[in-house]
Amino acid sequence: MITTWNAGAERLFGYLAEEIIGQPISVLIPPDRQDEERTIIERVGRGERVDHYETMRLRKDGSLVPVSLTVSPVRNSNNEIIGASKIARDISERKQKEEHIALLAREVDHRAMNLLAVIQATVRLAHADTPEALKAVIEGRIKAIANVHTLLERSRWAGAELRSLVAEELSPYLQDGEARAELIGPNLMLKPKVAQSIAIILHELMTNAVKYGALSVSAGRVRVQWSDVADGKLVILWTEKNGPPVKPPERRGFGTRVVDQLIQSELNGEVHFEWRAEGLVCRLAFDTAIES
Repeated sequence: MITTWNAGAERLFGYLAEEIIGQPISVLIPPDRQDEERTIIERVGRGERVDHYETMRLRKDGSLVPVSLTVSPVRNSNNEIIGASKIARDISERKQKEEHIALLAREVDHRAMNLLAVIQATVRLAHADTPEALKAVIEGRIKAIANVHTLLERSRWAGAELRSLVAEELSPYLQDGEARAELIGPNLMLKPKVAQSIAIILHELMTNAVKYGALSVSAGRVRVQWSDVADGKLVILWTEKNGPPVKPPERRGFGTRVVDQLIQSELNGEVHFEWRAEGLVCRLAFDTAIES
């Protein structure tokens, strides 16, 4: 039975002293935790002190509050145990912080696993004729991933804006006065996983353009255009012009394979390459609803 009740208990549990004194302590204990009290009383009855026992208790309004209990035996002049003294500390704020930290830890783990999967795919699909060339290929793709991570960090991982993603990759060719790249499309936010894959695809297309396509000559130009389509997919059209003469390759290059693999396996989409005389046209269509 409750025999004393201070102002701190009033604030924590919502009962005034005159409301609660004389009531059984069980009114503060949730139905699924009634056994806890029997265990605590047994320990106190043996003369033990219970320190920092974390549990849940009921407020007057029926809400639950997380508390840390310290329970000590109360003795009479003959050293007989006649009751228990309880101190209940509200640990709601600490519990909320712990839950927030746990949520952040799970989110970091989730993002790290996604990132490692993207890097693993990047390395697996990498190919070059020499070790140094292979190193350059991998470094270029990882830099593209790093760039998109900077954009994701700015948005607190809400996503990456497609225009910023394209502009980041083509930044050397968007200088004032002699812009060699044109960006056309609405403002669209891509989910993190989609943005990571698109960053690598854009990097592959630009690398190919710099080595063999429109960006390999001073007169060459690139246009990147994007729009939503009726079936919920996003279409990106990469168009090159004024570059060296183009003809369909006799076999697919490794950059082409990377683009094809990422679009199909990671983005549930499709890609079409058209080698026109005036330059490459690449059409990407993919699902933007891919979960991150």
